[in-house]
Amino acid sequence: MSIFLTGATGFVGSSILRTLRAQGREVTALVRNDAKAAEVSALGASAVIGELSDSELITTQALASDGVIHVASPGDASSASLDDAFVTAVFAGLEGSDKPFVHTGGIWVFGDGAAITEESPQNPPAITAWRAEIEKRVLSAQGVKTTVIMPGIVYGYGSGIPNSVVDAPRVAGVGGEALKLIGSGDEHWTTVYVDDLAALYVLAFDLAPAGSVYLGVNGQNPTTRELGSAASYAAGLDGRVAPSTAEEVHAVLGVAFGDALLLDQQATGEAARAALGWSPTGPSLVDELRTGSYAPGH
Repeated sequence: MSIFLTGATGFVGSSILRTLRAQGREVTALVRNDAKAAEVSALGASAVIGELSDSELITTQALASDGVIHVASPGDASSASLDDAFVTAVFAGLEGSDKPFVHTGGIWVFGDGAAITEESPQNPPAITAWRAEIEKRVLSAQGVKTTVIMPGIVYGYGSGIPNSVVDAPRVAGVGGEALKLIGSGDEHWTTVYVDDLAALYVLAFDLAPAGSVYLGVNGQNPTTRELGSAASYAAGLDGRVAPSTAEEVHAVLGVAFGDALLLDQQATGEAARAALGWSPTGPSLVDELRTGSYAPGH
């Protein structure tokens, strides 16, 4: 048997796939077409072509698997209904087996907070408000070893959300051109390097007890000013930055996504370290923006 993985060609899922294959694990990946099948096959996984909405296929694969890691999401208005249907289909194959199911959430559901933990009250922005009911279903499942991982802002390899910092508008500033910040610059982002996050998913699959929740954050909570300054140095702007209003952020990134990036969040991720022995070691997002994979020439 093998681990059934969704999202295996995406930013986070591909790192999970590489981690599992490096450990010699057998993986069956749900993909949408032949081109994606070739990608996962090149990494040594078996491909199954289908959609998150293919309930019969999902149930069959879950039943045949050693457990399921679910990372895929369309990231649009269909996310809630597709995720709900996927969970229903997975549980039809897993319930009563005590096999692991690792589900993906996100730290944005907690809203603003200076010391967010897994037990913090939730106050989600509109973009993630749909997650709560599905996660309750996941955590209350019977006969399944369920875990919800709630990542912060994932970075690495020049991919993902940090490109919104790199690609921010340039404006005239004191001393020359400046990079527009996302917000005032005082907001904190919780962060996690993608390969560290992948390691957490695998640890949770192997070790987490049923009904567990872990924040996927490395404890580094840079401000948007620190991030913007790093990107500004990398772009040759000598660290010059300028604040943005919420309306300006909305105009560039949209209201829903913009509101999520304007959250002021801090967290340590200590629970995953203590319970699972997780030890994130990746470079910081500030370093990645200033001289690493997001900097010009990388």
